Amino acid sequence: MEYQIAMDLTLTPNAVKMVRGFLEEHGETDEAGLRVAVLPGGCSGFQYGVDIDDAPEGDDEILMRDGIRVFVDPFSAQYLEGIEIDYITSLMGSGFTFKNPQATGGCGCGSSFTV
Repeated sequence: MEYQIAMDLTLTPNAVKMVRGFLEEHGETDEAGLRVAVLPGGCSGFQYGVDIDDAPEGDDEILMRDGIRVFVDPFSAQYLEGIEIDYITSLMGSGFTFKNPQATGGCGCGSSFTV
């Protein structure tokens, strides 16, 4: 499988730690990785999605970040250039957060944005 390194997508150290834990819980395989997607919907027009997938889809871009395979579909790739993905824990809960330089707006939930 060929990896692409041209796309600018960053996982913070906290995100890397959490993804590694999720991969171990999932039953990590050589093909498994983190899927990062942009989906229509949410209160601002688009929302982010993250999941652990067993293997990439046929047309996915496959990135290697800190030893983690990251799968991005062609539709999502156009909206994820330059994004930083973090994992935070606070009194309000824990989860992935996204700093997207392409987003022109967002909402209070932190997982919905406009471009």
